Amino acid sequence: MPLSVPTLDTARATFDNARQWITRPRPLIQAQTTPFQVIHDDGLARLRYYPPLTETAIPLEDGSELVVSTQRQRTPLVLVPPLAVNMLIYDLFPQRSLVRYLRARGFELYLIDWGRPGRAHDRQGLAHYFAERLPGMLERVREHSGERRLNLHGWSFGGLFSLCYCALGCDPDIANLVLVGAPTDYHRNGVLGRQYQRISHTLGWLRQRTGWRAHELSPRWFRSPGWLNSLAFKLTSPVASLKGYLDLLRHLNNHDYVSNHATNGAFLDDMVAYPGAVIQDIIHYLWVDNVMAEGRLPMKGDEGDLSQVTVPMLNITSPADMIVTPECSRAMLPLVSSTDVECLSVSGGHMAILGGGKAQQESWPRVAQWLIERDGQPSQDRPHKITKFYGTSKYGR
Repeated sequence: MPLSVPTLDTARATFDNARQWITRPRPLIQAQTTPFQVIHDDGLARLRYYPPLTETAIPLEDGSELVVSTQRQRTPLVLVPPLAVNMLIYDLFPQRSLVRYLRARGFELYLIDWGRPGRAHDRQGLAHYFAERLPGMLERVREHSGERRLNLHGWSFGGLFSLCYCALGCDPDIANLVLVGAPTDYHRNGVLGRQYQRISHTLGWLRQRTGWRAHELSPRWFRSPGWLNSLAFKLTSPVASLKGYLDLLRHLNNHDYVSNHATNGAFLDDMVAYPGAVIQDIIHYLWVDNVMAEGRLPMKGDEGDLSQVTVPMLNITSPADMIVTPECSRAMLPLVSSTDVECLSVSGGHMAILGGGKAQQESWPRVAQWLIERDGQPSQDRPHKITKFYGTSKYGR
């Protein structure tokens, strides 16, 4: 039986989409369409500023539109990403872009891009980011915006950096802190936490008998390349990763589907290296000694303490997040001195809680409203010790 015209068209579309996905994927990628300006570049990290939108409304993924606010929020918002990721996740699709959404809600918006560290940066550990590089970036934001008070929004390790920065107690002008999937107690982190406990037991035993620590070796031996970080991320949910490629094969004739897959892949397949000293610090301070569960910071000496964190906090977690569980993240709550704390439980895995489709409905509006409610409100005007929980996963409750 001869093939029908629709079948030939489908075969042609499948071939063309597959060829473009393999050989020329860049035109398929929809990410990073929101205009920004690089206002500072230190040779590795760059600071982005997102100017006011020119549109009067922006499209959302559910088909609706969000009217762009004409009211400028007083306190600038700084997005603090984790290491190892590229910045596409913050502006993944035109209709699902965190930076475009926040800009539409009236926030003066900045984003820190930590860059792509080479081998020359292998001696830069965790404290280099939250105690050295982050303070300089925030001063640049203040110079550009003309405002001293700033809001911080940290996802994953970016949340750890933001929390540790506040715990140093050196900046009284941080107004509010939004933490999304931010780790604290690594030994209370589900399946991964049990692995960290085994590592802690083994390396702790070795330290007691030999004095050996991860920092005894050169940091270059601990460098984690980007391809390995991509693989590790996918292996946290191998079934979902495999299913994604099988679904792509089934939908190769659908250009929009292929474009969406290529856009997600541009983030997942292009992760960034961890400097060697960062991995050494993770092993020593977070996996073995689990210092943040005791309120201490992952750095040499006793500088800083989580009890010095006094700013209002919004903690966002998900029961489906296998990389940072709610128990791991909310272990910070008894350790900080903040009197205004809200916890929000949402849907999705570690990536989805920041930039997934449901985040646009579940967390983005709450983040914006939470910050707007506190914009410019002096700390002495806030009620004493308020801890609110929304959702089903409640630490210590």
